[in-house]
Amino acid sequence: MTESPRHHWTVKQVVELFALPFNDLMFQAQTVHRANFDPNQVQVSTLMSIKTGACAEDCKYCPQSGHYHTDVERQRLLEVEKVLQEAAQAKDKGASRFCMGAAWSNPKERDMPYLVQMVEGVKEMGLETCMTLGKLTVEQAEVLGQAGLDYYNHNLDTSPEYYGEIITTRTYQDRLDTLSHVRSAGMKVCAGGIVGMGESRQDRAGLLVQLANLPMQPESVPINMLVKVKGTPLDQVDDLDPFEFIRSIAVARILMPASYVRLSAGREKMNDQMQALAFLAGANSIFYGDKLLTTPNPETSDDHRLFNTLGIKVEQREEASDEAHEQVLMSAVVESQQDKMFYEAN
Repeated sequence: MTESPRHHWTVKQVVELFALPFNDLMFQAQTVHRANFDPNQVQVSTLMSIKTGACAEDCKYCPQSGHYHTDVERQRLLEVEKVLQEAAQAKDKGASRFCMGAAWSNPKERDMPYLVQMVEGVKEMGLETCMTLGKLTVEQAEVLGQAGLDYYNHNLDTSPEYYGEIITTRTYQDRLDTLSHVRSAGMKVCAGGIVGMGESRQDRAGLLVQLANLPMQPESVPINMLVKVKGTPLDQVDDLDPFEFIRSIAVARILMPASYVRLSAGREKMNDQMQALAFLAGANSIFYGDKLLTTPNPETSDDHRLFNTLGIKVEQREEASDEAHEQVLMSAVVESQQDKMFYEAN
């Protein structure tokens, strides 16, 4: 990799990047991308909800918040065996990373042993592991790091200035503190945000500046397009212009040249042409699977078809044997017979 990430971007500089003629911005982003990555290779992850609904936070975009009335059904923390079965299926479909998400403000101490079992089991299959569980204490981050968790996801969501319009139950500093705990525990950081929540271009620039100016830039940067869900306060917000979304991807690539930039939520509404532009702008990671936590996602077969059309290869990771898969699953079955593997949603 030839680019040396800088950590002193200003919002003014980034707004100016956003304002470049579209072709110039795309050319600059693709040039940076080619200097750091294979432009025809995409990393593929699968995201599974391991505990759904009844979250205490009031994030206005989220159908899992307990503050809003949506169609999301509450679900207890899943049994370890079930999570490992899903991970094995994800690997069979080509995923190299398995992400586990829980709708919590933060995990409780009683949850930690089961989360550790999930991490250890998925890693034994040869998959990278990622979790998103809400806020973490220093001690919880250390436990997950010692278990071998590769990535921890904790998004900043939007700019500091717009943040209060979206969330009131958790501060921006809370989020930054969790990212700091994750780094200190030796894990890689997955941190991004959501666009299309009614924010301004300056807010989108502000979000990317916060991410780019972290002491160490995130290894993975998910850029989500808002998925409007009936019952949430943002279900009637105006759609973001597709070209503005592509500009956001391009600017993220320029600011964070060595990071994976992931097309995350909202991809189900993007046509092939828009996704192709996103890859051209520097996106090089997606989520496989028909659902991202509780929101729709393109069918895996559609992704394969698009990759074939564009000549894109899926990034490979060293494989664990099928025997290792079976061993992990069988050990989980035994342990699940000895322990209670789930709790009531709270």
